[in-house]
Amino acid sequence: MNTREAIMKRSSARSYTGEQLTDEQLEALIQAGLQAPTATNRQELHFTVVRAGDPLLGKIEEEKNRLRNASPQQNFYYDAPIVIMISAEKGFRWSTLDSGIAVENIALAAEELGLGNVIIGCIYDAMHGEKKAEFEKALRFPDGYEFEIAIAVGRKAAAKEPHTYDKDKQVTCL
Repeated sequence: MNTREAIMKRSSARSYTGEQLTDEQLEALIQAGLQAPTATNRQELHFTVVRAGDPLLGKIEEEKNRLRNASPQQNFYYDAPIVIMISAEKGFRWSTLDSGIAVENIALAAEELGLGNVIIGCIYDAMHGEKKAEFEKALRFPDGYEFEIAIAVGRKAAAKEPHTYDKDKQVTCL
């Protein structure tokens, strides 16, 4: 699969089999994230891998639901076997952008490997709220780093078509 094919095929997976990723698959995903460019080559990103079943995911989920008054409550990572939390150096102007580039690299690498994924932003408020320090410590973020974005990855349990778009409405060429 080439990059363009991966871009065209990728969609957000919202159900996963229980099958675990191999060490080689996980390594390929982390490598894709590490390979992402960062502004001024600062390399200010940190990747924390959390496996399904870790009670910490439930605590983050509870806090997300509490803050959102979520009903019905929905598991933010859809029981994927792994969640990769991307944190970055606080205060660096380009950390959010750099994290977005890294998460997209991981998403495309997952697609190439035949794995489903969903990029997760819905826990941002929970990760930056009153339990921020507790979550950062539990996730072992480096000192001075904070949550930016996450991605859940696993073997898809159901197929989903990529989203459609309206090129005429969304693109202007000057």
